[in-house]
Amino acid sequence: MLSSYRTILATPGAPAFTAAGALGRLPLSMTGLGIVLLISERTGEYGPAGLVMAVYVVVSAVFAPVQGRLADRVGQAPVLLAAGALFVAGLILLLLTVDTSLAAAAVGAAISGAGAPQAGNLVRARWTHVLADRSRLQTAFALEAVLDEVVFIVGPVLVTVLTLSVLDWSGLAVAGAAAIVGAWGLAAQRATQPPHTTRDHGPRVPLPWGLLGPLVVAAAGLGVLFGANEVLIVAFTKEEGQPGAAGIVLAIFSAGSLLAGLVIGALPPPVDPVRRLRIGTLGLTAFLAPLPFVPNTVWLAVFFLLAGLMLSPTLITAVHLVELSVPPSRLTEALTWTTTGMSAGTAGGAAVSGHLVDHFSVPVGFALPVAAALMTATVALLYRDRPWVRA
Repeated sequence: MLSSYRTILATPGAPAFTAAGALGRLPLSMTGLGIVLLISERTGEYGPAGLVMAVYVVVSAVFAPVQGRLADRVGQAPVLLAAGALFVAGLILLLLTVDTSLAAAAVGAAISGAGAPQAGNLVRARWTHVLADRSRLQTAFALEAVLDEVVFIVGPVLVTVLTLSVLDWSGLAVAGAAAIVGAWGLAAQRATQPPHTTRDHGPRVPLPWGLLGPLVVAAAGLGVLFGANEVLIVAFTKEEGQPGAAGIVLAIFSAGSLLAGLVIGALPPPVDPVRRLRIGTLGLTAFLAPLPFVPNTVWLAVFFLLAGLMLSPTLITAVHLVELSVPPSRLTEALTWTTTGMSAGTAGGAAVSGHLVDHFSVPVGFALPVAAALMTATVALLYRDRPWVRA
């Protein structure tokens, strides 16, 4: 199985841009939580912390496609250099003003959100450029999905330990350092960046929203699932008198997804990726459907393990469909639109699930990720057959 990964990593420049991209996306899993931990520690209140975090999440979601469009237009290097600097400048403003002005801290969060490096999407665009054998792209996208899982396992733990056990500002400081080293390290590797398209080449090729739009909606559905599950797992284990088990269940969910991603990446690409997307989303819905009725934490972990096994194949196939459906000159922008959909869904899922738990119950809250998975499966079932064949 590992031979498939060794083959793509033997591509000149691939290990270096993969490592830089992994480091550059680490802040995505650290910053929001780091803001909440820092402000709640300083003020003793979660309301202001959630407000500033929401500013960061919303602005980063809005500016992700902007970064993607600029990368396609002027090249990755200048965008990465500017994004890394902007991200750190915003964090510095936030850290300097968090004790004196919530409004100024929110402005810092907004600046950081605008500059949050889109390292994962830029690396995926590099893979499409450097791999001459297009059949290897599924393995490359699987590797990136696995790295996403690793980042979202390591990042929250790292920022929590640093903020609560070292210095309360150290978690965000490390996120800023990772952004600079990762983004600027990726920018320095110009030999592997895709060519960019300038205005001199005539009118821009339009994005095929008839194909891309449903994938963005599906990404939003997966985002709702992510955001809701984090809140609901914490609430469920707390009600069971096992608050420490929340991290274990989340790790099991991520581990199942990571394992499935490794396996999928070693397999040949599907003849019909839409069919695989449908199978993945239906499987995800089936394994999440029992959540409102689970009797204890053990069964909760079992169903999240099974759901995790469906998650990576679904994400990998969705990214593959984006790559097959959009013009190469606008690939990075298209990938960042899916990121925006997922980020928006995550923020909404966390907020709505918290409301459902507070005003109803945890089982009622679990109906939200089930509904989100069902919506994603419906989008996949209605997706036009073979839309991904390029002329």
